[in-house]
Amino acid sequence: MEPLSERRALALLPRLLAEIGLPVEMERLEGRGLGVDAILRAGKLTLALEWKGSGAAAAVAAAIEQLRRYTATHRRAIPLVAVPFMGQVGQRLCEQAQVSWLDLSGNAHIVAPGVTIHIEGRPNQFKSRGRPSSVFAPMSARVVRWLLIHFDQAFAIRELARATSMDAGFTSRIVARLVESQLVARDDSGAVRVRDPNLLLESWHEAYDFTAHRVIAGHVAARTSEALVRGVAENLTRLDIDHAATGLSAAWLLTQFAGFRVATFFVREPLEDAALRELGLREDPRGANLWLVVPNDKGVFDGAELQHDIRCAHPVQVYLDLKGHPERAPEAAADLRQQLLKWGRHA
Repeated sequence: MEPLSERRALALLPRLLAEIGLPVEMERLEGRGLGVDAILRAGKLTLALEWKGSGAAAAVAAAIEQLRRYTATHRRAIPLVAVPFMGQVGQRLCEQAQVSWLDLSGNAHIVAPGVTIHIEGRPNQFKSRGRPSSVFAPMSARVVRWLLIHFDQAFAIRELARATSMDAGFTSRIVARLVESQLVARDDSGAVRVRDPNLLLESWHEAYDFTAHRVIAGHVAARTSEALVRGVAENLTRLDIDHAATGLSAAWLLTQFAGFRVATFFVREPLEDAALRELGLREDPRGANLWLVVPNDKGVFDGAELQHDIRCAHPVQVYLDLKGHPERAPEAAADLRQQLLKWGRHA
């Protein structure tokens, strides 16, 4: 589907608002330099509307900031973000900022004096065909990972390219797109740093797909989960196989989060049958207690360090990977954010 123009989107919004119980009159502010796209009048209510052509976290955050500046001097206006489809991260950003939102797919959360509208569960009506190029694609994401690991530092393009083992031209293009999305910033010297590590991480998390890696699921005999992790790590080290724990087992190593059943390890290359036998792995997806994950890019190993004598992926990578895990993975991810990825709003 072709992206909606701002003019077309704003033309559709009054009808949509009327359908969900909030009839409005719209006043366009185009060319007036007031910082928002339109003012909506609904009886005694005034809503300041900011439209974004994407519900991605960075776009929603930019809209919230524009509305914040407007309502600082127009205090009676209710801030309202509108997008084609609002994802979970965008919803959370709006909730944290106490900003109302709606999307053209029919979902909404609008709270104002005398008005409460909440509609959810309607599917995205504006999915793009194919898979567009993304700054969070496996190789491109090396830049994002490196900047998050070193969130309080600035890097020249050549430094970033060298650190991530990528071509300087490709790195420059990725950085340009991150700057355009307001996820990173350049200083006067051209060096690059993260604007808001929370926003960058959540933007990546929204796009991340653990199933894009190749997962070999099987069972290894072990008395306890801890014995399983230590035994697999020792055997991988003995076999000289580059590895790093991730997922629930890594969360346990990093924060001592509650017990787990499935241990997960990145391995740089697919294992030969002989190595699988050495590990004692019996392939069995249904009864698996071990996932060996061949990553779709070697960048997953950046920032890996020993934790309790076991090599463990960086907390940023572990947080992302928990998105694709069962059991208590959401709780483990929240605990990891609280303990190890608790950044201020702006670095």
